[in-house]
Amino acid sequence: MDLSKYGVLDKVNMPEDVKKLNNKELEELCSDIRSFLIENVSKTGGHLAANLGIVEISVAVAKLFDMPEDKVVYDVGHQCYVHKILTGRKNDMKHIRSLEGISGFLRPEESEYDVVVSGHASTSISSGIGLLRGNLLLGKKNKVVCIIGDGAMTGGMAYEALNDAGQSKEPLIIIYNDNEMAISKNVGALTTKMSHLRVKPSYFKVKKRCKAIAHKLPAGEKIVEGLRKVKDKLKQVILKESIFEILGFDYLGPCDGNNIDTVINTLSEAISKNKPVVVHFKTQKGKGYKPSEEKPDKYHGVSPFDVDTGEALKYKNHNFSTAFGNQLCNLASTDKRICAITAAMTEGTGLRRFAEEYPDRCFDVGIAEEHAVTMAAGMAKSGMIPFFAVYATFLQRGYDQLIHDVSIDKKHVVFCVDRAGITGEDGETHHGTFDIPQLMSIPHMEILSPSSYDELDEALKLAAYHFDGPVAVRYPRGVQRAYKENNFTLAPSLVREGEDVTIVTYGIMVNEALKASDILHEKSINTDVVKLNHITGDFMPDIIKSVKKTKRLIVLEECFASGCIGNKILAALYKEKIDLKFVELINIGDDYVKHGKVEQLYQRISIDGESIARIAENGVRNG
Repeated sequence: MDLSKYGVLDKVNMPEDVKKLNNKELEELCSDIRSFLIENVSKTGGHLAANLGIVEISVAVAKLFDMPEDKVVYDVGHQCYVHKILTGRKNDMKHIRSLEGISGFLRPEESEYDVVVSGHASTSISSGIGLLRGNLLLGKKNKVVCIIGDGAMTGGMAYEALNDAGQSKEPLIIIYNDNEMAISKNVGALTTKMSHLRVKPSYFKVKKRCKAIAHKLPAGEKIVEGLRKVKDKLKQVILKESIFEILGFDYLGPCDGNNIDTVINTLSEAISKNKPVVVHFKTQKGKGYKPSEEKPDKYHGVSPFDVDTGEALKYKNHNFSTAFGNQLCNLASTDKRICAITAAMTEGTGLRRFAEEYPDRCFDVGIAEEHAVTMAAGMAKSGMIPFFAVYATFLQRGYDQLIHDVSIDKKHVVFCVDRAGITGEDGETHHGTFDIPQLMSIPHMEILSPSSYDELDEALKLAAYHFDGPVAVRYPRGVQRAYKENNFTLAPSLVREGEDVTIVTYGIMVNEALKASDILHEKSINTDVVKLNHITGDFMPDIIKSVKKTKRLIVLEECFASGCIGNKILAALYKEKIDLKFVELINIGDDYVKHGKVEQLYQRISIDGESIARIAENGVRNG
């Protein structure tokens, strides 16, 4: 990518370069960054809208704070691209989210400027107050700033941290990037007028000058403190007190977060306070690119797109998520007990149509998975049949509630576990590789794993009406693959028959098992491919029957080795005293999987069809 066309950005590589720029150059830098982001993300895909909105804030942070000594913590990481551009990774952006390229989130192993791992929401304030307290205990005076959006601020963990940090009197700076909603909305023309007044550069200059004059007078400190108290009382009369102030923070805002002068002046004021402070910036998500401004949700996370039209280069309008949403609408059309719950992921989990057709039965609770699980339990107790649609990686956050509020009382809640397995470019924080070990450990939890759209339909019907306790239906990201059949029953499916080796698998991995089977058939090795549908069901008789014939077993899974179903199968075979010539558990192993295209990651961790075939052939020839 030719960077010379970006005048100021071409000269900026590190935060030190930003500190040398005047206000006019900073404005040009912000414009350059937006153009650079649009051009780059149109080719790589990634999170666009949030990064376009936060440009001025990230630039101001680079100018005012001394990174990496000062610690800057971005919540979630959806809006960290500008930070990466300004901290030495500008030239790496062309490979962001690709195999061996930089991550789309914050990763300390990638850069000393990435303070903590990011990927899940509402964690930044807890990390920030921990960093600050550690610094203070060690005698360090480095600043800590947390940048959190209005979406992440809906998560309960953020309020736990606010409650702690606000009462601490410790100088934590929180930047609240509000691009959609306010926590405590101020109303009225006078409120708006005062907000505008308070963010003008002249306001801060006059305030600073008045303080300086007062300090020179006899009893100057008392005068300043008295004026501050009068100002606070006046503000309480005119402005509705914000939740931040109730929790003990000084509060500045709301301010224009897309005006670089305003952002710098307001942050400078926050730094000078030396106490817990929240700076509330209003920003425009998707700013600078019209399609993204008009439809910021669509451009939150994008695949490569045409810059001129805004249209995706490869558009697939049907996938497992939409198949789930369509079937849920079908079920809801004949049963008023069916309702849907999402944690700020209506679009991502395929619930848009359901929300439009049954708005009174669709509940978006915000980024609050723990609350969603327990609320679903309450709705089930009342006689409803709640379906909680959630990404596998985010269901992890509700593990305690799954046990305490759902499982013990055997509540009939259906967990629609989207993005199960390897998910691709978002990397280790977003792969759905823990749901099997976690859900398998919970008593009374039934787990269904369909492999195609039609099987997903069957699984959802069984989840709604065959079981009377908790059920999880897990399915992958993206589209169905070569396997499009519907062999879904509670019993296992024998989808390929042979006498040389047994391959046991479930879900989308049946495609890799069938690829391996085809490769092996060309080498005169024939396979039994046993597909588990109800993976908490009684499938051992079918497996025992197969391995007694083949004497060789492979269990193929897209989860961690610890807690995999293969371990359960081997324990059962040992108990039955079945002696095998060859056994191999193929899974992702004991470490996290990085980012890249799904097919690339399958090959890297050897769970693709070709790798499975090699392992199986070796077992047959030498076992």
